[in-house]
Amino acid sequence: MVAGTLAKAGYFMGNHLIPARDGNPKGFFEDVEINKVNEEILAQVLPKRPRFIGRWLFLDRPLYGQRWLAQVPVGTKIPSHPQFSEKIKAIIQQKPFCFKDPRFCYTLPLWLPYLNDVVFVCIFRDPVSTVKSIIKEVKHEPHLHHFSITPQQTLDIWRLMYSHILEIHQLEGEWLFLHYDQVLNGEGLEKLAAFTEASIDYSFPDTSLRRSTQEQPIPKNTERLYQKLCQLAGYTEAVPT
Repeated sequence: MVAGTLAKAGYFMGNHLIPARDGNPKGFFEDVEINKVNEEILAQVLPKRPRFIGRWLFLDRPLYGQRWLAQVPVGTKIPSHPQFSEKIKAIIQQKPFCFKDPRFCYTLPLWLPYLNDVVFVCIFRDPVSTVKSIIKEVKHEPHLHHFSITPQQTLDIWRLMYSHILEIHQLEGEWLFLHYDQVLNGEGLEKLAAFTEASIDYSFPDTSLRRSTQEQPIPKNTERLYQKLCQLAGYTEAVPT
């Protein structure tokens, strides 16, 4: 949604954007080549699924194309190799660029040495709604067949991704944190426009596409992380009456 508001602002987003589908009917605004590089980076530190019994066991170990659902503990050392450096340098040649990939939550440190004059936008929504959305995606999208994950594991993914951002990534560079609801109500788009100095498409967010809402409590460790993100975004969650 946030990347879509920037799609007409003159940014290079990649040569081969992933086409829209049911999970994101207005588009993903993610480039196949960027996803591929990040997949290869993550493959170094993730446990592999056995070739034969992997059809029935270890289904929570993501295969190629599924590593945006990886669980990478904070502090994991991800090696850098010349093959990644050359690919990253080639991708960022066309400027200005706007790149989106959830895998950046883990792989950003390998990109940082080659990024100049950039800013970072972190979009988040409440963990429970995110879990519901991901579980639905896993169930219905063909590229996620033969992959299985529990709600608790999905919540762990949410916690790990944003822990990497809060404990490591945000310590370097300029960051804007936006809650999903801030973008829908327009407040976040004003912040985004001021932060990026870009021409924002205010008509892009579509409230009718909001399919998941929070209806259950969040575990305490995840709740603390979520509240920290809300604080950074200047967002106060509405209390149901």
